[in-house]
Amino acid sequence: MHAFDVLGDPVRRRILELLSDGERTSGAVSAVIQEEFGISQPAVSQHLRVLRESGFATVRPDGARRLYAVDADPLRDVDAWLARFRRLWTPHLDALATELARGERQRRRHDNDERNPT
Repeated sequence: MHAFDVLGDPVRRRILELLSDGERTSGAVSAVIQEEFGISQPAVSQHLRVLRESGFATVRPDGARRLYAVDADPLRDVDAWLARFRRLWTPHLDALATELARGERQRRRHDNDERNPT
């Protein structure tokens, strides 16, 4: 399965977000996903399997539990593919950051002028 096919599913993206904070048991992942998406535990397990088989997640046994974690290697491949497109949006994001900073400076000056009228 192609990386973007895997990442195209919102449930799998959410699972990766959860795992990005550190290892989680399949039960902990299932509880959050069931609550947020209203899908069954077997459906969550299927998504975990896809993530594992596509290399985006690893699993290790810990007694009776299975601990899942993100495997960053496939994400590096996605990042490398996206690198060719970054030049299209990076200047725009830099310009936005400049404008936001300019607006923040103007707001602070305005607030300061109102507190300290001359």
